[in-house]
Amino acid sequence: MDDSDFEHLLRSADLRVTRPRLAVLRAVRRQPHADTGSLLAAVRADEATVSHQAVYDVLGALTEAGIVRRIQPAGSVARYELRVGDNHHHVVCRSCGAVADVDCAVGVRPCLDASDTHGFVIDEAEVTYWGTCSDCSTASVSASSSN
Repeated sequence: MDDSDFEHLLRSADLRVTRPRLAVLRAVRRQPHADTGSLLAAVRADEATVSHQAVYDVLGALTEAGIVRRIQPAGSVARYELRVGDNHHHVVCRSCGAVADVDCAVGVRPCLDASDTHGFVIDEAEVTYWGTCSDCSTASVSASSSN
């Protein structure tokens, strides 16, 4: 996605196209699953005058408009991504906290078939896989073999 795509997304969500909004969208595009602090640093590299509060406000508006997805794996800070509108999941490294997208294993929205809905109308399921990323696994093996 480029700035013209972002401008179209903002306008179609009835949001004004502003430099801070475009800077935040570019930062999320460059750093999927980044936390607010990382996004703030990336935004300030593009737009040095954008405040911390402005980045929070923009992320809130973009999330509410469905342009950005906010995820928060257990024990982690909120993270943001541009991949919205599908039922993908995430894998999180227990060691370094890296996050990656994982497509559904079977068909479309398979996780929505709960064994008991308890009267709820379910419209979304969130699955988080936990493990150790390849970098951390390699580092662990290297550390073990050097002892």
